Amino acid sequence: MIDSQAPAGRRTELVRAAYEVIAARGFEGLRTREVAGAAGVNIATLHYYFPSKEDLIKGVVGYAMSRFQTTLSSNGSAIQRLRAHLQGLRRLSRDEPELFGVMGELMMRSARDPALGRIVAKTNEFWHGTLKEMLRAARADGDLPAEIEPDGMAAVIVATLKGVYLVPGNTGPNKDLEKALRQLERVLGLSGKRRANG
Repeated sequence: MIDSQAPAGRRTELVRAAYEVIAARGFEGLRTREVAGAAGVNIATLHYYFPSKEDLIKGVVGYAMSRFQTTLSSNGSAIQRLRAHLQGLRRLSRDEPELFGVMGELMMRSARDPALGRIVAKTNEFWHGTLKEMLRAARADGDLPAEIEPDGMAAVIVATLKGVYLVPGNTGPNKDLEKALRQLERVLGLSGKRRANG
């Protein structure tokens, strides 16, 4: 029986296999033949879905970004969405620590790969803009100190968390990420409110 979802499913399997190879061995260890084997297909099938290695890497970028987008919500007040974002990053660090290793690999490779650099820059702009809007709205609601400048603080959050990606990964939750998140919550005045509100 032919599964009508097979093309999308096969594509996802290949991206996930490449993601796992990058998480384990970095970009230098990424071999398309190995990715095809891990997904249970031959190399010709892999090239049907991803004509070049760069196309496969772009698929991995999309998958990694989709994992981070799970931390962004459109529900609740701005301060609730900001708190949920930071909590979501904690959850990813605990449940998917390999994601931070893959992000570190993407960041390093993007510095010498213009096409990947453009993709990463675009996602960083989206993240910065989303944070800036949440911070602006939370400050307008009186939930953040007036001295918090939304654009500058968004830049601090992005730069801090991107820096954490570049720290060699642990086998468990990223301790540096937890320290960074706790400090950001203190600066933003979220830590006491988080305890009070559960």
